[in-house]
Amino acid sequence: MPRHHETRQLPYTAAQMYDLVADVARYPEFLPWNSAARIRTRGPCEGGEVMEADLVISFKLFRERFGSRVTLLPGKGWIVTEYLDGPFRHLKSVWTFADRDAGCEVTFDVDFEFRNAILAAVIGLVFNEAMTRVVRAFEARAKVLYGAG
Repeated sequence: MPRHHETRQLPYTAAQMYDLVADVARYPEFLPWNSAARIRTRGPCEGGEVMEADLVISFKLFRERFGSRVTLLPGKGWIVTEYLDGPFRHLKSVWTFADRDAGCEVTFDVDFEFRNAILAAVIGLVFNEAMTRVVRAFEARAKVLYGAG
């Protein structure tokens, strides 16, 4: 399974970055390859909120919808996404946010596996670059929303 881990020091508060990543409905406005987002359900859970969301990913000739459960735990500074349905065999991502002296530390971990061997091969060639572009897209969005930091 492809896996990616990245930690970034950013000149924003942990709360600002948490809010940006938690706003799943706005992903199509700035995330590469994300052409649509829809929140299916939202509800409380212990320590936060759980939502089920659909994202449409468009990459080259492929256009796939997948559903995920997103657990928002603001008190811990965690956002955990788990796969529900769509083109994957497995998908899980974890974002963590922690305030630091000069801003915050953001950590992103993701691992997944596609059901479709052709799609897996195409994505596999550019996986780490693609995940780095996703993280950079969140950074760019933070700069637009919050200024240079």
